Amino acid sequence: MTASNNITELSLGLSSLLRPEQVSSTPDVLAEHASDKWHASSLPDIVVFPESTADVAAVLKYASAHDIAVYTRAAGSGHTGACVPVHHGILISMMRMNQILEINPADGVAVVQPGVITGELQRAVREHGWYYPPDPASLKECTIGGNIATNAGGPRCLKYGVTKQYALGLETVLASGEVLRSGGRCHKNSTGFDLTSLMVGSEGMLGIITEITVRLIPHPQARAMLGASFVDFAAAAQAVQAILDSGTLPSALEITDGFTMAAARDYLGNDKLPPGDAYLMVEIDGNEETVSRELARLQQFLSDQGALRIDEAPDEDACERIWQLRRDFSYSLKHTGLTKLNEDIVVPRSKLVELVNFATQLQQDTGIPIACFGHAGDGNIHTNLMVDNYADPATKKKADAALDSLFTWIIGNGGVISGEHGIGLAKKPWIKQALGETSMAVHRSIKDSLDPKGILNPGKFLD
Repeated sequence: MTASNNITELSLGLSSLLRPEQVSSTPDVLAEHASDKWHASSLPDIVVFPESTADVAAVLKYASAHDIAVYTRAAGSGHTGACVPVHHGILISMMRMNQILEINPADGVAVVQPGVITGELQRAVREHGWYYPPDPASLKECTIGGNIATNAGGPRCLKYGVTKQYALGLETVLASGEVLRSGGRCHKNSTGFDLTSLMVGSEGMLGIITEITVRLIPHPQARAMLGASFVDFAAAAQAVQAILDSGTLPSALEITDGFTMAAARDYLGNDKLPPGDAYLMVEIDGNEETVSRELARLQQFLSDQGALRIDEAPDEDACERIWQLRRDFSYSLKHTGLTKLNEDIVVPRSKLVELVNFATQLQQDTGIPIACFGHAGDGNIHTNLMVDNYADPATKKKADAALDSLFTWIIGNGGVISGEHGIGLAKKPWIKQALGETSMAVHRSIKDSLDPKGILNPGKFLD
């Protein structure tokens, strides 16, 4: 049987389980689902668009019976190639399963399908006076299902935690087509193994999540921000630790290095950026009276820490202007014309200055510019290698060697190679070093138990 006939047979088989318009093998649809924001790309054989758990279960039963690889994708906003169908097969797009099924303030939960856009859920629950805190930078385009798959974070995880802290219950279709319900809508649950947390961050390798119950909290009455510039990164990092040592827990603490500041000056203009080679953003929230007092105290505190200039944002609109500057840092790096290898490494907070010093030395040794910015409060600093042409084999070899040096240093200093993007293909070469032999064996045992035929997202870090 020829390859085209195999695909024809696959299309006919899946079309018998779903409506014809839920199955596509047209070139434009295949190309759209071949990649995420990382550089890797591979065409699936076919794309299906389930609209219910029953649809997903039917597809997985078919795939299991015929030993066909299955990949899951939502908005494709990931940065590691985790959804790239490297072995072709079936790609399941979750974008039609995009309903907010329930918002229940009495129980403090929302129930959603995986294709719901994160920012849309936040807006919907806020209309009820409630709050879903996880806030990935891509929240206007990423989905709750994708957040669950990678255990996404964001700036406010310093105070509120990452996605796994809000996943109370999941409905997951296993490789066999069986439907697993784990957790529920109770905020405390010590009944059996924590299978819900097991699925969070599993990157589509243990099952396909079709329904998510998330925890909600009351929305803070007010928020405010300060943007403070410092002479260098070390001074800004020292201020970070001093803020936390003072007993203050901001909702976000973001830090930016000199390379990024220089790129922003080139992109936005010198007059748009404060002086100095480091910038610190501090966000606080709570009730209005407390926020007002805390803002004044923090402003004086940062001044005492040597801040060169402090920009005050006492309300929502002013906060948004500072956050826009944070977003402009990413655009500024793109404006350089270089390819940004966005590494979401994490170090113990005491190692922030050592990390940036290492990155500076690595830049000198390799000639590859490195930009560091991100979530200073929890040590999750995005260490971005800025390369001229990653598609060029010689450039890629040089960049990969630099990444190897970076990840080796991170692991050796008690850090981790991913804080919120996941492993996917991008960090696959370093996963054994990161996990260790015993942990890797346990990962594989769990995978073999839940997916004995290895049909779920094959080709990724467990292969």
